[in-house]
Amino acid sequence: MTKADIVSKISDKLGMEKTDVQATVESFMNEVKESLETGENVYLRGFGSFIVKTRAEKTGRNISKNTTIKIPAHNIPAFKPAKVFVDGVKSNVKVK
Repeated sequence: MTKADIVSKISDKLGMEKTDVQATVESFMNEVKESLETGENVYLRGFGSFIVKTRAEKTGRNISKNTTIKIPAHNIPAFKPAKVFVDGVKSNVKVK
């Protein structure tokens, strides 16, 4: 499912113009992105949490040059689904 599919479904369900729904979805995504960029986590009860995770420093390998490199500690965005969300997926989606 793409962003366009989400906008289309919400527009159909709510009877709103697609441009209004598009602006709302874009605004939501921008707010989540800006919050995470400032180090603030976003909690959506019943859906999940957008959080900032810290990755520890580690040693990696550059295979083409056969050398070791040091990968510094860094932060990455992550999503942790709510228990209700996980349970719904587990019970409704068949294992392939």
